[in-house]
Amino acid sequence: MLTSKQKRFLKSKANRLRPSLQVGKNGLNDAFVDDLVRTLETHELLKINILQNSDETAAELSQTLAETIPNLTVVQSLGRVLTLYRPASKIKNRKLSEEVNAIK
Repeated sequence: MLTSKQKRFLKSKANRLRPSLQVGKNGLNDAFVDDLVRTLETHELLKINILQNSDETAAELSQTLAETIPNLTVVQSLGRVLTLYRPASKIKNRKLSEEVNAIK
């Protein structure tokens, strides 16, 4: 669980990010989840854009992803954009998570 200071830090880092994945009319499937996990492993912080032709809402999608992917934190949900954070399991990819852990 992240503290409010840690979430604020992640929001500031995500401010300049562009959505790297999109959820469309196919919704959430296994291929999308696999791609999301791979992307989170290398980047730790990313944004997902929910297209207008998608049947899922941001709240439904964030709840489903939090239940499906372990250690996933939904940092922010603005309109149709979700900001997600998950610490990397490999040490070489843990740049952002070390900064987040330093914040108390």
